[in-house]
Amino acid sequence: MIDSKEVIEFFDRLAPGWDAEMIRSDEKIRIILDNAGVSAGKHILDVACGTGVLIPDYLKRDVASVTAIDISPEMARIAKEKFSGEDRVTVLCGDVESTEFEKKFDCIVVYNAFPHFPDPDRLIARLSALLPPCATLTVAHGMSREKIDAHHHGTASHVSNGLMPAEDLAAIFAKYLTVSTVLSDDRMYQVVGKKAI
Repeated sequence: MIDSKEVIEFFDRLAPGWDAEMIRSDEKIRIILDNAGVSAGKHILDVACGTGVLIPDYLKRDVASVTAIDISPEMARIAKEKFSGEDRVTVLCGDVESTEFEKKFDCIVVYNAFPHFPDPDRLIARLSALLPPCATLTVAHGMSREKIDAHHHGTASHVSNGLMPAEDLAAIFAKYLTVSTVLSDDRMYQVVGKKAI
């Protein structure tokens, strides 16, 4: 069982070097955000935002607002510093499953973070409740499932569940949302669901 205190300590330790170590593919991120419906005028919730890796991508798409949340105080602090001059961005430190939000969101994105949540069903239920009709939720990784699991196998094994097959995650999504994308290949992983009208 994942202990949230251990997750916080693990990511607090990694936070200072996070941006320097990051490998990103603009093409994969474009596909992920296109599939998730991230576009101009939308209100975004970035779950487990880390140092704000995707925030510039949202802003380039001219979104109305980004609410970014991370359970690690150090990750949230760095993200807050990086975007302190951007009035469309709010960075929160907290657990998304217990944080009270003042509004619902057009798009909720969980990017490169899903295996670190202890209870996938509980998380998807919680996030689905933060969507108004026609809004979208996505869980995505810029790597294959096999690469993610290999990556987490070493030092991160005590703070990671392993990444479930996309079809299994889609089955959880389907309890709350209409599934629109299920993608799992040797390049990336993504499940997208839309809230019914």
